[in-house]
Amino acid sequence: MKKTSTLRMIIPEWHGGLNPNYVLGAELLACIAPADNMQETVRIPVDMSADQRPGAKGSVEGIKDQFSAAEENSGVDEAEALHRQMQAADKLLREKNPDRVIVFGGDCSVTQVPFAYLNEKFQGELGVIWLDAHPDVSGTGDSSHLHEMVLGNLLGLNPGSQITQVKHPLKKSHVIMAGLIEERLRHMDRACRELNLRIASPESLKRNSEPVLAWIKENGIRHVAVHWDLDVLSPVDFRSIYPAEPYTDAAAFPAAVGRMTLDQVGRLLRDVSAQAELVGLSITEHLPWDAIRMRNTLAGISLFQYQWPV
Repeated sequence: MKKTSTLRMIIPEWHGGLNPNYVLGAELLACIAPADNMQETVRIPVDMSADQRPGAKGSVEGIKDQFSAAEENSGVDEAEALHRQMQAADKLLREKNPDRVIVFGGDCSVTQVPFAYLNEKFQGELGVIWLDAHPDVSGTGDSSHLHEMVLGNLLGLNPGSQITQVKHPLKKSHVIMAGLIEERLRHMDRACRELNLRIASPESLKRNSEPVLAWIKENGIRHVAVHWDLDVLSPVDFRSIYPAEPYTDAAAFPAAVGRMTLDQVGRLLRDVSAQAELVGLSITEHLPWDAIRMRNTLAGISLFQYQWPV
């Protein structure tokens, strides 16, 4: 019997969401996740050349000024850096040829290459659970942030550039949005409804995982990958997400705020694993605010001779 291999990938990517705080978030996720000596861990190099500092206000405008020809052609901010990192991830996956992949991100764009690899590996039959308060299905006409279009890319909606094109798109029937706040969908999210993607609301998953398990059974899905954007969680239950930033009023947050609890997500992942083979898990947008603020405070002390990243 062939031995199953699992590859752990640390991708502290931040360009897709223009938020350097995701760097530390990814590194800490990899430390928090239970270690397994039988699993190989690799790190994808991330471009740190921009003169940015984690948590620095106003840094986004500085990044946006650094457009290249690649960005102008693709419609994606920081496209050149993102493309290099995506190529490195794809090259490594094809060299290692793992059966399963765990990704510690970074913004949501880290999911694109590993899930495209898995869908190709399982001959276009991969099932994907998009565990997120937002659908991430926009196109370059509505957004310039790769993390807002990553699922759209995986579904083949944005084939116009190297950075958004996926050679073997997911089947629409093999994607379910779990935890999505449907009433807060924006114009940029319209593909979610136009494609009639399956949706399991936070309320439908509150007591059991049946909506997702029924989807697996109906579509005969044998292999599943889960994209877990931590902002699917309620900031009351889990504090290391964007809407839980200290002194932020979650009620006034400009995008949908998650409603699920960590216990509910844990139960869902266990139930899914019992019904299909879990071959991919991408955990993204971890923002451990206390750690970020402490590091930024220490960075101002000459004793540490701070350079980003640590």
